[in-house]
Amino acid sequence: MANKEKIEHLERKMEARHIQMISLGGVIGTGLFLSSGYTIKQAGPIGTIIAYFFGAILVYAVMLCLGELSVAMPYTGSFHVYAKNLLSPATGFTVAILYWLTWTIALGSEFTASGIIMQKWFPGIPVWVWSLVFMTLIFLSNYFSVKVFAESEFWFAAIKVAAIVAFIILGSLAIIGLIPMKGYQQAPGLANLTKNGWFPTGFGGVFTTMLTVNFAFSGTELIGITAGEAKNPEKTLPKAIHTTLWRLIIFFIGSIFVMACLIPYKQAGVSESPFVHIFKQMGIPYASDIMNFVVLTAIISAGNSGLYASTRMLWSLGNEGTIPVTFAKTNRRGIPAISLVVSMLGGIFSLLTSVYAADTIYLVLVSISGLAVVFVWMAIALCQISFRKKWLAEGHSVSELKFKTPWYPFTPWFAFIASLASCLLIWFDPSQRVALYATVPFVGLCYLAHYFYAKKKQAKA
Repeated sequence: MANKEKIEHLERKMEARHIQMISLGGVIGTGLFLSSGYTIKQAGPIGTIIAYFFGAILVYAVMLCLGELSVAMPYTGSFHVYAKNLLSPATGFTVAILYWLTWTIALGSEFTASGIIMQKWFPGIPVWVWSLVFMTLIFLSNYFSVKVFAESEFWFAAIKVAAIVAFIILGSLAIIGLIPMKGYQQAPGLANLTKNGWFPTGFGGVFTTMLTVNFAFSGTELIGITAGEAKNPEKTLPKAIHTTLWRLIIFFIGSIFVMACLIPYKQAGVSESPFVHIFKQMGIPYASDIMNFVVLTAIISAGNSGLYASTRMLWSLGNEGTIPVTFAKTNRRGIPAISLVVSMLGGIFSLLTSVYAADTIYLVLVSISGLAVVFVWMAIALCQISFRKKWLAEGHSVSELKFKTPWYPFTPWFAFIASLASCLLIWFDPSQRVALYATVPFVGLCYLAHYFYAKKKQAKA
């Protein structure tokens, strides 16, 4: 069924529990389960906890800005539409392309990672076979209906949450000595936090880690993407947003705190997952298999959310007339099938470039996608400032808003400046500087492409 005219949202079938888990599922990925040990080694235990706490505050500020916008204007592909209407059409286009690219690149890496994990259990079957299996699974989850997607994502995310809660509880018992740990004669306590000094790599390590933390927290803004398919958005969205801060603190900072207490700082960069390492030290049988299963669900969940987000961005661009209206066509189940297929093809292209052009095309794509979310956060903050000014200028009062960004204008300006600072800090880390070299010209190309497209469209009118 083709859309006859521009609409603001797709079918509203998502409940509050779906939206909370989708947002959580988008954030909790392989970074926490696999790479967190390296983060601790980079900034030290205390430095990493500070960086994650500051990152959680920043993300919460962005979510508070997005809350006011998405409740007042619950559109599918929300922040692209906000940027178009409140900042400029070119900015809206650029935000959508950056966000689409972020999740499409992520899709390619998730497909590969799922195949590698399955090969640990089935070494005789090639990685590409498993990648194809999970591509099909994720595609079908998104194709049939938004309710199928939301329900599957709810359970994928629930498995991750259960694993983290178990890790934090068992880890806390080990810290105080109620569960014995190999290598410790007595309760570890908090000694490992400061054994090598408060900031063993220098305080600068905190700032370098901030970049990694921001990327780790990307996905919370999926709440805004779901706005157009949420039941009772004025109730479900604020509820999901208000739980963002404590969820990030409990799941991320709680996990990092347990790791920092139980793994000596100098051993934190071990090749295996810190979760697996600690479970093994506790003597939990099949720890490696259990965590590989959890990581597999994390990968499928991230791929599931990624395909959903990138599809809605393309639909929104087509619906707004920024790209051909074909992308706004939906099937009889209300799913934008053409946008879904194109986004899946983008993920497959990303997968192929990671195999055949890892040091050229893929490196550039990954660099752009790494910074893209922070650019989107900056746009969300600026949109909220613009919206509030426009709202008041039209004669409305703040009390009329069903959700108000608290501490205005401090909150949006903090979100914008802190996001901008985390981008600029990349310059001081040679290993990540390539992201700036790739992203800044790409953003310029997006603005240029929109200028010529708009001019061509105007000439035809």
